[in-house]
Amino acid sequence: MQFEPTSIPEVVVITPKKFGDTRGYFMETFRQTLFEENVGRFVFVQDNQSISAEVGTVRGLHFQLKPKAQGKLVRCIAGALLDVAVDIRSGSPTYGKHVAVELTAENGRQLWVPPGFAHGFCTLVPNTEISYKVTEYYSAEHDRGLLWKDPALGIEWPVEAEKVALSDKDKRQPTLADLGDAFTY
Repeated sequence: MQFEPTSIPEVVVITPKKFGDTRGYFMETFRQTLFEENVGRFVFVQDNQSISAEVGTVRGLHFQLKPKAQGKLVRCIAGALLDVAVDIRSGSPTYGKHVAVELTAENGRQLWVPPGFAHGFCTLVPNTEISYKVTEYYSAEHDRGLLWKDPALGIEWPVEAEKVALSDKDKRQPTLADLGDAFTY
């Protein structure tokens, strides 16, 4: 398993090794000891999975406030997506910056999105399916978001704004300037 820090060092791309032959392949997608050595000690409490039928579906940018802040280990199990993590920790040298990584079922890469970051993705092909582990249970009371198309974030989404498939909730999220201090560095 390969662990690569991104331009925001706390956000890490994890690439498992695939062992294949004529039957297909085997891939170990998570090992606690390697994760702790390379990322840190986190306990995962819930696994989530979603499928997005349309190309250009954007889900996010989502996060949960303390004390229910979530870290997420995201992987694509069918299709392809652009996965995005935005630093929303006030006082951080990378506050408002983002990391965008293409995750596909074929490349097997995963993205570690630590607590203190907003997370979202855009599907690149139909019927894209993701699976992700989280470090805290879902809490509607602590559930928050950030506007996916906030120009201050500079995210180059692979879909035109008028063609995006988006939930009503995600259309109404605040911009970074209106977010306030969700987390402190």
